[in-house]
Amino acid sequence: MEPIRETMKRVVNAPSFSERYDAMKKEVLEHPGVLKFLKEHEEEIDGPTVEKGMGKLYEYIDQSHDCNKCPNLGGCINHLKGFEPNLVLERGNIGISYTKCRLKTAEDNKRHASSLIHSMYMPKEVMAARIENFELDDRRLPAFRAVDDFLEKATGPDSLPEKGLYLYGKFGTGKSYLLSAVANELAEINVKTVLVFVPEFMREMKQAIGDHTLQEKIEYVKKADVLMLDDIGAEAMSSWTRDEVLGTILHYRMAEKLPTFMSSNFSYSELAHHLTYSQRGEKEDLKAARIMERIQALTVPVKLEGENRRNK
Repeated sequence: MEPIRETMKRVVNAPSFSERYDAMKKEVLEHPGVLKFLKEHEEEIDGPTVEKGMGKLYEYIDQSHDCNKCPNLGGCINHLKGFEPNLVLERGNIGISYTKCRLKTAEDNKRHASSLIHSMYMPKEVMAARIENFELDDRRLPAFRAVDDFLEKATGPDSLPEKGLYLYGKFGTGKSYLLSAVANELAEINVKTVLVFVPEFMREMKQAIGDHTLQEKIEYVKKADVLMLDDIGAEAMSSWTRDEVLGTILHYRMAEKLPTFMSSNFSYSELAHHLTYSQRGEKEDLKAARIMERIQALTVPVKLEGENRRNK
């Protein structure tokens, strides 16, 4: 049997192999990334070093750079999916290091942004809302401008306007959508938002008394960087949920000057009337006025008009 060393020598010295190697070497040494690397290290790299590192250089050019050969992150062709190769000089030898590519960076940023939005009972389709997909017309423009103004002033978790918006208007005009779109925009600048569908939240608070999680849930909501209370006024509110739950949350946020958004089918005056009467039919003007005082201190009212888009 022929020794393996002799076999390798015969294969390497064969004309066809030599031609393929020369063609590969030419391809490698003409690659823009390789040329740039060799130019940057021309005083440190000689011919033998290049020859010794030819395998690494070929590994480098065979992969995608700046995602130029990948249709998407799932279709990444690189050895480490989501990471692109970089030529490096390691102890006098040519090597490769890997850094996160732009597609993986974008995907990671998207996941991080999603983790900054905590939804309580909000529909999934609403949570996917984006400002750029908000359909504009003359009736919807004032609300859009108010949102845009808030986002212009919001530059990060430690730099947020003190007042949020009170979006009100008829059923189906896009108030919930707009709240969620704002939350997604804020997530892009690392701001955490809690979105709460108020009617379901109030029902949950009653149940929380029995499982001893009431205080924990109120604390979580009231201390959110940005709180969004969706569809306030749609619930049949008891004196207890109005005063001990909603009142506690709003009082804390007013004292701490934390941005709060709300949406409602009611204007301020209509909501005040709604809050005045408890489930038992008792009229409690003073207590309702206290809640409204906090709402007005926390928000700027903006009417969102338009047709019912849920019928489209």
